[in-house]
Amino acid sequence: MDQKNVSGSQPPHVLINRPFTLPCGQIIKNRLMKSAMSEALGTVDNHMTPGLVTLYDRWASGGAGLLVSGNVMIDRRALGEPNNVAIEDEQDMALLSAWARAGTKNNTQCWIQLNHPGKQVPRGLNRESLAPSAIPFRKELQRFFVTPREMTEAEIETVLDRFARAASIVKKAGFTGVQIHGAHGYLVSQFLSPHHNRRTDAWGGSAQNRRRFVLEAYRRIRSAVGASFPVAVKLNSADFQRGGFSEAESMEVIAALAAEGVDLVEISGGNYEAPAMSGRKASGIDSEREAYFLEFAKSARKAVNVPLGVTGGFRTAGAMAGALADDSLDMIGMARPLAVDPDYANRILTGRPPTVTIRPITTGIRFLDKTALMEVAWYSRQLRRMAKGKNPRPNESGLVSFIKVMVSSTWRTNQTRRLRA
Repeated sequence: MDQKNVSGSQPPHVLINRPFTLPCGQIIKNRLMKSAMSEALGTVDNHMTPGLVTLYDRWASGGAGLLVSGNVMIDRRALGEPNNVAIEDEQDMALLSAWARAGTKNNTQCWIQLNHPGKQVPRGLNRESLAPSAIPFRKELQRFFVTPREMTEAEIETVLDRFARAASIVKKAGFTGVQIHGAHGYLVSQFLSPHHNRRTDAWGGSAQNRRRFVLEAYRRIRSAVGASFPVAVKLNSADFQRGGFSEAESMEVIAALAAEGVDLVEISGGNYEAPAMSGRKASGIDSEREAYFLEFAKSARKAVNVPLGVTGGFRTAGAMAGALADDSLDMIGMARPLAVDPDYANRILTGRPPTVTIRPITTGIRFLDKTALMEVAWYSRQLRRMAKGKNPRPNESGLVSFIKVMVSSTWRTNQTRRLRA
């Protein structure tokens, strides 16, 4: 399919090169979006570093119309992993602005993904973990994650205000948009899920109450940044977890966000316990399909008029152009290909074949290979290499990478804990 025309006489890369105008009026120069990958390139006390400038300068030369950052946390007390960048104030404005200039060169849109981990926090990293309800992880993951404390209503309000404050700083620094991370098992996703959110107040119970948190985060951010600044949401199509967030509820959330005027909904799925976003279901079986959330996007497109992006599994220009040609979506999300070939988008946009093949990353340790932890570790190492001006290592061993990352992460976690002692 990659070499065939999918719309009249136009080759695939012509369709992918078309610009897209967001509801707020901003224009993305083509249909390729670098989806978020957690870089963990901050300092031990969660400030900016020049490595992010180097990394995004390289990606902005790589051709994608939109770059979405990895996790930028809104609270240094609530980290998702060691060395997250956190934005609470304007201390890092000079380096944030340098990051924005690098990421927006070549007329590229560069958005910051704002996140709060909720309970999805490595054991020992934060003094405590907060979540909508005090629901533990499944048994085999409890060695990595503690049972959280249920948030008070006052804490919920504070977190929402932090989302808005961080967004206003992002805009001032020169970034061109923000994305609320509402997927992959982090706090916003936890509020949406009936498995993780068992509250009995106005923030839980009914589906309407459970989606109140993401809607309120959107409203406060929109109020802080204005009508012409892009605000997007990353959302699970489903959690792929018993008793979790369903496709039917996801469709209702998309409709509610569309009514609020959201600029883009990026569809993904899963969490650390059921990592569908990496092509795996809870069984650990890899998906062989391209774009494994595309069918859900097609259903959403029929039900709701809102810009859609899909991340997960796109590999060929033909599949990308086909999804655009039949109006299944507006933006093609890519993550892992850009971690092993920063020029991947340029190849797609100019009709050249990719030079790398994305492969499952495994350690041979079954329970690890069923989770997202190991893949996150492997790809994080590739990002760190690029941040140092080096090239990725597409053939690096999954087990060796995981061991090195775990040793480094343990050391960095202990450093973070000492800072807070």
